[in-house]
Amino acid sequence: MTIEAPADQPQRVRMWFDPTCPWAWMTSRWLGEVADVRGLDVDWQVMSLAVLNEGRDLPESYAARMPRSMRLTRLVTAARAAGGDAVVKPLYDALGTRIHPDGRNDDDAIIAEALAEVGLDAALASETDAHDEALRDSHGRAIELVGDDVGTPVIAVDDVAFFGPVVSPAPTGEEALRMFDGIVAAASVDGFFELKRSRTRGPVFGAEEA
Repeated sequence: MTIEAPADQPQRVRMWFDPTCPWAWMTSRWLGEVADVRGLDVDWQVMSLAVLNEGRDLPESYAARMPRSMRLTRLVTAARAAGGDAVVKPLYDALGTRIHPDGRNDDDAIIAEALAEVGLDAALASETDAHDEALRDSHGRAIELVGDDVGTPVIAVDDVAFFGPVVSPAPTGEEALRMFDGIVAAASVDGFFELKRSRTRGPVFGAEEA
């Protein structure tokens, strides 16, 4: 059986991500699968866990991750300013593959390699606050849609927006399509806010980890 696209195929799909978040990475792999099969054009946007958690009392181990979040979300924002929307997803893919499946922490090398892979100027590796207004604007659009008591990812399908889904491993094939259609249908109901169960596994980045 093949899951056919609904008659009211989405016209606009957006996903906000922080490159450092493993759960956003999982979601992006699933959404990319859906987009490929359904022919959806996803608008990839940045949100920052560092910005989200400004002024909050965080556990020391989690707070230590915020500088990395700020550095990489600044990088993607600067890359968009330099190369346009078309470079965002390839850069995210290049960064995320090294950070998540590869499990690397050598950010200087990760950034240099990712920029080279996408064909962007190596000078973008220099961290700067020059594009912080654009970063905060992008982050703010996500928060306006879903509120500030959630994290990343945020997805908007036309006028329906939600945090998540949090899923591991990333569904593929017909399972990916069923999940997309079901989540969008549920989130489109006025007054629907939350559906949740405890996680029993962490991010599974490849079949060898399942």
